[in-house]
Amino acid sequence: MKRETIILIGFMGSGKTSVGLRLSYKLRVPVEDTDKLIERREGCTINEIFANQGEGYFRQQETALLQELADKKRKGIFSVGGGTPIAPRNRELMKQLGTVVYLRVRPETVYERLKWDTTRPLLQCENPLERIRELLESRKEAYESCADIIVDVDDMEIDEIQEVITKEIRKMKLLVINGPNINFLGIREKSVYGTEDYQYLLDMIQKKAKETGNDITVFQSNHEGAIIDRIQEAYFDGTQGIVINPGAYTHYSYAIRDALASITIPKVEIHISDITKREAFRKVSVTAEVCDKQIYGQGLEGYMQAINFLIQKINKI
Repeated sequence: MKRETIILIGFMGSGKTSVGLRLSYKLRVPVEDTDKLIERREGCTINEIFANQGEGYFRQQETALLQELADKKRKGIFSVGGGTPIAPRNRELMKQLGTVVYLRVRPETVYERLKWDTTRPLLQCENPLERIRELLESRKEAYESCADIIVDVDDMEIDEIQEVITKEIRKMKLLVINGPNINFLGIREKSVYGTEDYQYLLDMIQKKAKETGNDITVFQSNHEGAIIDRIQEAYFDGTQGIVINPGAYTHYSYAIRDALASITIPKVEIHISDITKREAFRKVSVTAEVCDKQIYGQGLEGYMQAINFLIQKINKI
């Protein structure tokens, strides 16, 4: 999930400003507070905007600013106001802009942090703690629905929060696709594919994910259309690299070949056996030309080699 733009969302008092500054130092990228950007544009404070022009006007300015940032593909860290994610359009724009990090906080924590703060107009009421509870509950779905990363910050120091976010941001999202009959490892042609079963392969990949600190999903299907659907899904779900063993589809599925060609992320084609030394029909791969690398004949270890290749290549992008 390595991204150039981070959007910090959360309720007032969740620590967005402090976390943004610490992340800025760590990642060496600029940080901006969208409320401050609006204040500079309007030439007055947020409280004055609320008092003179109303909350509706302010919300319009929030959306206009996010649209501008998205259009210009602005890079950096952006801390947004607590109410910004309420509008569906704002959530869409933030997701478009970069990685959305939700700093989730309990009502009691907010109250303890802000009970003496008289600059928060929404808390100037008879029972501020109850008001905080109501607002947090009303915004919960909006916050969580647009968040790529959720961090519960109540009992954490700023440095701890920064470390969690940095680790998640740098985590890569990889996809391993296995085609027909790969699920029959340990059963089919043991002299060719080995004696280890499919679960053994899944365990190897899971161990690799933990060792590298990355998110590696495995998908297997014996059906061409399902494989194509999963490749297309990778275009939308943030997948950064694909390892694919198309099985026998390697040799004739132009549909899978075209699906792979449509996804402009690093891809590795892998085969457990060396297809170049087997039957004549297996020596042809219609998918090889749309992949960045081919790994043949390395057994299950070839999957590990493919994952290493993707990690190295993505780190250079």
